[in-house]
Amino acid sequence: MTTNRPELPPEIARRRTFAIISHPDAGKTTLTEKFLLFGGAIQMAGQVRAKGEARRTRSDFMKMEQDRGISVSASAMSFEYKDFRYNLVDTPGHSDFSEDTYRTLTAVDAAIMVIDGAKGVESQTRKLFEVCRLRDLPILTFCNKMDRESRDTFEIIDEIQENLAIDVAPASWPIGVGRDFIGAYDLLNDRLEIMDRADRNKVAETVKITGIDDPKLAEHIPEEQLNKLREEIEMARELLPAFDRKSFLEGHLTPIWFGSAINSFGVRELMDGIGSYGPEPQPQNAAERQISPEEKKVSGFVFKVQANMDPKHRDRVAFVRLASGHFERGMKLLHVRSKKPMAVSNPVLFLAADRELAEEAWAGDIIGIPNHGQLRIGDALTEGEALRFTGIPSFAPELLQSVRATDPMKAKHLEKALMQFAEEGAAKVFKPQIGSGFIVGVVGALQFEVLASRIELEYGIPVRFEPSQFTSARWLAGPQDKVEAFANANKQHMATDHDGDQVYLTRLQWDIDRVERDHPELKLTATKEMMV
Repeated sequence: MTTNRPELPPEIARRRTFAIISHPDAGKTTLTEKFLLFGGAIQMAGQVRAKGEARRTRSDFMKMEQDRGISVSASAMSFEYKDFRYNLVDTPGHSDFSEDTYRTLTAVDAAIMVIDGAKGVESQTRKLFEVCRLRDLPILTFCNKMDRESRDTFEIIDEIQENLAIDVAPASWPIGVGRDFIGAYDLLNDRLEIMDRADRNKVAETVKITGIDDPKLAEHIPEEQLNKLREEIEMARELLPAFDRKSFLEGHLTPIWFGSAINSFGVRELMDGIGSYGPEPQPQNAAERQISPEEKKVSGFVFKVQANMDPKHRDRVAFVRLASGHFERGMKLLHVRSKKPMAVSNPVLFLAADRELAEEAWAGDIIGIPNHGQLRIGDALTEGEALRFTGIPSFAPELLQSVRATDPMKAKHLEKALMQFAEEGAAKVFKPQIGSGFIVGVVGALQFEVLASRIELEYGIPVRFEPSQFTSARWLAGPQDKVEAFANANKQHMATDHDGDQVYLTRLQWDIDRVERDHPELKLTATKEMMV
């Protein structure tokens, strides 16, 4: 985050690429919706919810998400607001979709953490926060649902500071809670924000005032609440750090806004906050060197592959984060892994659920490239340079099950479906050396359901997942001859993943320890970098 970097071209400098992380039900989908509403991407937030029985938000497009009301697949949305172009990458909040979420965080420059005013910091939030920590991502916090009974403001802030070991600087301060919640005091701009309960789509009105002692406040806030507010703000200013942009950009401090997404309250202030203080597109790391956004040549990496976004066309869309340059439609880019040029003739920009053809995009943007399976997670696209982007993780699955098509005639089709999901990063697929069938590994149990439902919906193959004798998978690396000798001696434990890499499957931690002890020249790893 050094300041001696050259000025970015204005088009790149106005980009803000971020993700929203939260525990399920903290209100992430509602917040996303309000961002799109203010960004003019949708006309009215109500329309998103109330399409008869279809009650679905624009950002959740898979059938299972509509049924369960959870965001399963991370989609990307771009919209303009004031002087900025926001690229919001939606992360699955459900605990079982962790790997996808972790990967999404490699494609953004900042994250918004949404917490529920009544529940505070929950387990899932903590996990995601750790990942942001690994990457030193700047984090903005939004404490949602202030219009319901919520906890004491100082208590919430303490919990964040203790649990997540990060300093918290209040950007706004709530006035009243639950039924008595009337708005917030904007500490960064000394303004009073009043919430309108009557119309949920109406943006809160702001009252210009001069500081917390302005007598004008009494016209809007009942006396008792006003005295409490003045007292609390005085305490906050003494006890809590003031907002410091440098410390925020380095990932040590998070500003917190209090609001109610469903009532459109506090959302605009949060958006202004990302615009004014959030990071512009950051340099990205590759094995060879660091890539700066202002470089003239285009480069980018695939952080997600989504199959069958449009069931009418069996397409896959690779989500690419542009790391540098100014991309124009029809450009020929080098697909580094296959060393082949690729003409990107119909790239897509995501404007909520509507895809629009992208004529151009800049470093920091996310574009979708429809393809037939050539692009995989971790792939680099460049204007000729052989770059390999680093830091896109692939985790060892914690749950392994074997899978069979209930109709044996469809076994061949099942293989194709599984390979597609493996490339998409939705699951690990292992082909055991001995016996027929496949073993599918996932990070959370709900993923088996998601896979079964998608294989049936998208390929028309009903499948059964059954418990397998194995519980863990480790990638095997080392000198070629040693790996082969080991594989031959342990055939019943060996399998290959969809890239053809050797994987050792086992039930017991003891086995893993034994291999590490008896074969020091071999490396067993629980993650494999998604690199070419």
